[in-house]
Amino acid sequence: MWIRVSGLILRNKILLLVILAVITLFFGYHAMRVEMSYSYSSMLPKKDKAYEDYQSFVKVFGEEGNIIIVGMQDSTFFQLEKFKKWRALCNNLTNIDGVDNLLSVSNTYNLIKNKKEKKFEVRKIFPDTIATQKELAGYEKEFRSLPFYKGIVYNPETSTYLLAITVNKKKMKTKSREKMVLSIQQLCHQFESDENVKLHYSGLPYIKVVNAIKIRRELYLFSILALAICIVVLFLFFRSFKAVIFPVIIVLIGVIWALGMLHLFGFKITILSGMIPPLLIVIGIPNSIYMLNKFHHEYVSHGNKIKALQRVIIKIGNATFLTNLTTASGFATFIIVKSDILKQFGIVASLNILGLFVLSLLLIPIIFSFIEPPSSRHVKHLDDKFVSGIIERLMRITQNHRTAVYIITIAILGLGIYGITLIKSSGYMLDDVPKDDPVYVDLKFFEKNFDGLMPLEIMIDTKKPGGAMQLSTFRKIDQLEKKLAHYSELSQPTSLLNLLKFSKQAFYNGHEKYYSLPNNREKNFILQYAATGKKNSEMLHAFIDSTRQITRISIRIKDVGTTRMEELYDDFNRDIASVFPADKYNVTVTGSSITAFKGTQYLLKNLFTSLILAIILISAFMALMFSSWRMVIMSLTPNVIPLVFTAAIMGFADIPIKASTILVFSIAFGISVDNTIHFLAKYRQELAATNWNIKKSVTRALKETGVSMIYTSIVLFFGFGIFTLSTFGGTQALGVLVSLTLLVAVLSNLILLPSLLLTLDRITTTKAFKEPLLNIYNEEEDIELDELEIQNKKE
Repeated sequence: MWIRVSGLILRNKILLLVILAVITLFFGYHAMRVEMSYSYSSMLPKKDKAYEDYQSFVKVFGEEGNIIIVGMQDSTFFQLEKFKKWRALCNNLTNIDGVDNLLSVSNTYNLIKNKKEKKFEVRKIFPDTIATQKELAGYEKEFRSLPFYKGIVYNPETSTYLLAITVNKKKMKTKSREKMVLSIQQLCHQFESDENVKLHYSGLPYIKVVNAIKIRRELYLFSILALAICIVVLFLFFRSFKAVIFPVIIVLIGVIWALGMLHLFGFKITILSGMIPPLLIVIGIPNSIYMLNKFHHEYVSHGNKIKALQRVIIKIGNATFLTNLTTASGFATFIIVKSDILKQFGIVASLNILGLFVLSLLLIPIIFSFIEPPSSRHVKHLDDKFVSGIIERLMRITQNHRTAVYIITIAILGLGIYGITLIKSSGYMLDDVPKDDPVYVDLKFFEKNFDGLMPLEIMIDTKKPGGAMQLSTFRKIDQLEKKLAHYSELSQPTSLLNLLKFSKQAFYNGHEKYYSLPNNREKNFILQYAATGKKNSEMLHAFIDSTRQITRISIRIKDVGTTRMEELYDDFNRDIASVFPADKYNVTVTGSSITAFKGTQYLLKNLFTSLILAIILISAFMALMFSSWRMVIMSLTPNVIPLVFTAAIMGFADIPIKASTILVFSIAFGISVDNTIHFLAKYRQELAATNWNIKKSVTRALKETGVSMIYTSIVLFFGFGIFTLSTFGGTQALGVLVSLTLLVAVLSNLILLPSLLLTLDRITTTKAFKEPLLNIYNEEEDIELDELEIQNKKE
């Protein structure tokens, strides 16, 4: 097959170049239109109960995560000039396009009883004009006499004040959200500068925008760094600008295809898909290294450029295809995960890894058929004494010290298995954000002063119209809130009861001691007052539906991690079951905090499945190539050990299993097995050439493929290493752990695999291995150049 492919490529060079140019222009057009993701991608499938519960809540009460929080700790907050500037800040913020509403101390309201009309009038606590400090002190006293606002907009114990900005949810899904958030920051920074105070920022919309900006910056940074690493390694290896420029052009075309494909499929750039361009650069360069190294080997052996290029396609086309297929499989397994962000990453990455194989297979032979053959300077790397010395030492180890190799391997496996038992599973909302990052620091500020920000909602369906307004329901809600007050991770609850207590206090002329739940006698006429007037009605309907059947309890929870969150979730449900009979009430615990923790659990489970699938798929591909189950087991051994080693490091270093770290194993396994395939493919070719001399075949295979394995591993090690510069902890972990895994994998493939082949020789190297399902070109078979109708016949 590969002989026909080589003929097709070298006979139709111009046509293929035109076709590739048209395809690249097409993808380039779409690449210019790809956008950043500005929406939250749920990790839960739509049929999951937690997802359905949240959607039911949104249908009744709307989304609860469209609030940006600004906080300030200042004991001089109520100084007249500072208060005026704070209120001016709030007024200016309301003028920003995309800000729908705003709640702060300066625009709080009080309820004033109107006996004549039997209603509560809503009056601003702080009027628009305040002339003196004494006047402000009077309004401050009134404000502090209202427990309704305590813990919502201020914390009296720590002198902390909160500004809640409700942003337009449609605006949050467009690019203009960045401008909106930057405008908010600009006004707040000006206030900070004028008043010499520190403001803190948080809330899901704010975190999303800040992260999106970081992702875009890192996309450019990592792509440039990946290119720089590849250029340096290629030049050090080949000492030729031609051998640097053209591989770089190939991977850049691959990047254009990937970005174009994102837009073509309707996908946007997320934290994961933003890693695809640098990943493709790093993963795509090894194709060129193997092909150019083989081209130079062939050219040195017989001096015919076209024959050398044809043999590149024929001899390593099959192995290169399989290595790209296995790498793509490692990414493709994410497609089975019912998480949009991972599925999109898996689809685009896997397709474009195969696309890079096609580009390399076509462009390397075509481009180098047009340019001058390599000079003696360009092929010096074939006799590089330093690399040759490393290979010689590796051969001595595999031939003379195999017992030591096996002892070390068993020791690593033993420590690895113990280390795996130490691994913990956990996930936090800001898991991937460094602890010194302002986003993380500010979140902890709000957790300390307001007991968290993550929304937690308890939706209570009384199963009958008007049931939410019955005194028995009020008492049960009060009973549940008292139980929830024992959890240090939760803020004080906000529910219909707060409004009722506020109304009762207003009914008794604002006396603070009356801030309590109305009794049965008080309930009816207080509700009559509370339900009258537009503002009162709006406040009431924030907590009950139109039929007064369903009500809610809104709580904020700290970022406690999935392990503690699971415990709390179970505790909440037990508390609910002890208060609300299941036959009379349908009570649901939901909110962004629940969907996030459930989503993380679901993702971990499915990523383990994808890892197992990756191993099965890659094993199947290798069985197809080598047609020997013994050889498949042997080939998997040096690639599974690095995974065990990395898992052990995670256990000893207390790195938890989470979405970002479990990704490592599928990706690293798919890449590390490439070296095994190249080595065994060459080994099988040498068996035929040496008349089944296993020792000589191992030595020859190690000499030729070992050099390429070392250089490709350098590219991959430093290529993935650039991700350690990320500001996201998950991306850093991916970089460190994949680099570490690939380093151990190359050592395993260079030392353990040849050792196993030499020790087990006739057990694994069977007739089935010699006669595979997928044929490898015979190294000694000559090529009839006359069959190739090429332009450069002088070659």
